[in-house]
Amino acid sequence: MNYFSVYLTLASSTFDPLVAFYQNLLGQPPSPLWPACYAEFRLPGLRLGIFKPRIDQNPEFQSATSGAMSLGLEVPDLEVAIAHLTHLGYPPPGPILIDSHGREVYAYDPDGNRLILHQAPAGTAEEKPE
Repeated sequence: MNYFSVYLTLASSTFDPLVAFYQNLLGQPPSPLWPACYAEFRLPGLRLGIFKPRIDQNPEFQSATSGAMSLGLEVPDLEVAIAHLTHLGYPPPGPILIDSHGREVYAYDPDGNRLILHQAPAGTAEEKPE
């Protein structure tokens, strides 16, 4: 299989609030944006798309949780990222977890999709933003 790009899409029946959340979280407007239909955020190494499913598709995309999928964001300062999420009204429900690969915390967007905010240990290549 050949491919030239990787992107992740989130389906949301509450399109506008989810787009606003990610615009505030990521500090950038979506581009492109087709109102009430599709929004895309171009991030280092990934495109994040949000779309509103057609009415006949809603049952396919409804779920109480995000399942096994998470959107992971490597951050330079975990406490600053937590404060930003808290300011947006979506504080992480649990504590910071510490592991050999760094520190991380789980949070959730307005639709319940899991976010993993991760800070690599000091001095590793992972902590450098692209």
